[in-house]
Amino acid sequence: MTTAAIITAAGRGLRAGGDIAKQWQPLAGQLVVAHTLAAFEGMVRVLTVHPDDRPRAEALGLDVLIVDGGATRAASVKNAIEALAGRGITKVLIHDGARPLVSQTVIARVINALDDAAGAAPALAVTDALWTGANGMVSGTRDRAGLYRAQTPQGFHFDAILAAHRAHPGDAADDVEVARAAGLDVAFVEGDEENIKLTFPGDFARAEAILKGRRMDLRVGNGFDVHAFCEGDHVWLCGVKVPHGKALLGHSDADVGMHALTDAIYGALAMGDIGQHFPPSDPQWKGAASHIFLRHAIDLARSRGFALANCDVTLICERPKVGPHADAMRAALADIMAVEVDRVSVKATTSERLGFTGREEGIAAMATAALVRA
Repeated sequence: MTTAAIITAAGRGLRAGGDIAKQWQPLAGQLVVAHTLAAFEGMVRVLTVHPDDRPRAEALGLDVLIVDGGATRAASVKNAIEALAGRGITKVLIHDGARPLVSQTVIARVINALDDAAGAAPALAVTDALWTGANGMVSGTRDRAGLYRAQTPQGFHFDAILAAHRAHPGDAADDVEVARAAGLDVAFVEGDEENIKLTFPGDFARAEAILKGRRMDLRVGNGFDVHAFCEGDHVWLCGVKVPHGKALLGHSDADVGMHALTDAIYGALAMGDIGQHFPPSDPQWKGAASHIFLRHAIDLARSRGFALANCDVTLICERPKVGPHADAMRAALADIMAVEVDRVSVKATTSERLGFTGREEGIAAMATAALVRA
């Protein structure tokens, strides 16, 4: 069973203020749509965009299928569903790109409800009194019993909603309307007051406050690497070329410190190690500069909503002496990761002439990286 998520971001609404559509504006250090996409990580993800915004979508660098939207929301969703046809998708969630605060709890409720219904969506009961009005005056009241505020993601059995969109004659307020027009039963599950849709300028301030109030998501990873000495006249350590009577042996440039740090970041993300992302059996990485690996790891962290809180690298060797180069190493790593240098620590120790490092047969490095959800 494969679940896909369609994120609708082709709208051009500017009521939220700014010169660009709200989904492409920043929120707590990331674009709104990046927050939204992160909520559906692990699923097949489709992002509908206005053709003018395709460069922005591609610049996210995420593993998503980008599809041009249509003239209406319904047309955009139909384009996305058609792009998924034939890919073995069994369930699909359709979510507003401007709802960046959707929780995993709400997503799980919708998916689970699809076990018993062709469609499901989150909703909140209307609790305020309802009025009608004209010309600034109250003209009447309405009974709020049985009324609900619709939210997304709205989930469906894939084949059913594909057929419903193909049969639907025009636009619709949402995909529940399309589904019901096709005769599908749609269940509703409990929504979330924090699952707001950014519409007006004040909504951004509210969303920022919600994000700050959520429990900190802190991830810590460790990395360890070893490289033996070989013939040469320098070593690369933490991005700095250090003169030495030997070089380090490795498939890439053998920057043992940067390798350990890269693995620490992958470890914090629970996404394996350098060897999985850049296999040594692949000749294209022969002699590669290690900043490629480190930048990939930190970009991967950012794409999943994390920022580097701090990192600490310890180089274990008798020689060369690291102290004179430590500040340059810190600066080099900070530049590669695009973080402040005070978040980066580089230090060294010896093994008191014990073991392979004590015999000056090679250099070892260990690193710790702490990532915090931005």
